[in-house]
Amino acid sequence: RLWKKTAALLTAGAVALTLAAPAPVVSTAVAGTADTIGAIFTLGSIAAQINSVRKQVNQLNDTEEGRTALFQEYQKEYGVNEDPYLNQKLERIMANLTAGVAAVDPSIKDQPYKWFINKDETINAACSFGHVMMVNTGLFEHITNEDEIAAVIGHEMGHGQKEHVKKGVLKSVNRTFVLNLAAIAAGGGIAPSLAASVANIHINAHSTKKQEWEADNMAFEYLQHTNYNLGAGAALQQKFLEIMGDGKQSSLSRFFNPSDHPNSEARRDNYIKKLTEYSGGHINLKDGTITVNKKLFVTPTWSDDMSGAERACFILGNLAAAYHNGHAKSEAYANGNTIYLGAQPIMTVVSGDEPIQVLVDRLNANK
Repeated sequence: RLWKKTAALLTAGAVALTLAAPAPVVSTAVAGTADTIGAIFTLGSIAAQINSVRKQVNQLNDTEEGRTALFQEYQKEYGVNEDPYLNQKLERIMANLTAGVAAVDPSIKDQPYKWFINKDETINAACSFGHVMMVNTGLFEHITNEDEIAAVIGHEMGHGQKEHVKKGVLKSVNRTFVLNLAAIAAGGGIAPSLAASVANIHINAHSTKKQEWEADNMAFEYLQHTNYNLGAGAALQQKFLEIMGDGKQSSLSRFFNPSDHPNSEARRDNYIKKLTEYSGGHINLKDGTITVNKKLFVTPTWSDDMSGAERACFILGNLAAAYHNGHAKSEAYANGNTIYLGAQPIMTVVSGDEPIQVLVDRLNANK
């Protein structure tokens, strides 16, 4: 739905050019070449339309005037949730992630994100042209863990920093031109109009699996420069797998697992692999069980608000940080109900977990 408004902005110029295109003047003496001449005239019109769309894309993506217009259009279309608590929460997440992105890509300082919370109660967030981002109210209603929300927003900022929307739109427009050229060369008619193609750009503007993987990987890199748990991306995908365990399509799947996205199991496992690498190969997670140096550490149980498998992703994130930052050189110890490696908290033991001292001793023996 987000792209319908964007597509309308782009299509307006294309439709105007289509209606204004002059009809080809064909002499009866050269009636045999009428189709070719007409096709050439139409191709010229399409080329003009493509140029117009490119200019509009650049204006929306690169200019403050275009970004502001797009931001205002989205607010008008989807409404604005002004809830103070949610806005303060998102403001904090955006500030933290902006600092994380800046550590990797300083260009964010030249084009800070414009963001707002809309009134849509489905789970979604999206980044459009020019770092214009909107987050659905439904994301906050269904995903309450701030680290997991940060993983969602970091993914969208990955799309934004890599300009996936702009690249996707221009690629779609260029493909239309090539298709029409090929049709003419083959003696056929003109392919579907540019206006029709642009109207459907929102379907695949940044929807390739390659770009989705890139956005996930960028989110993981951004989180490394924040205080958020690096296991949040894996935990989020684990949560989705559990919610969608019956295999039925829902509003969740339209965000987490549309047909153009890698599936959640693959995305979770990609994050786990990254956590293992980040730790220097010392840790791993499989089937809800965490190993340290290939020896059993813990199989977390359910807590009040998350499954053992989801908890395991967060524990793995803490272990990854401990090894990466040198805390694993220190002894593990218990402080209250929490296990630490040096200054790094690893896990808080809950009812149903093994006794805390058993886990501390095991971690010291394995690490």
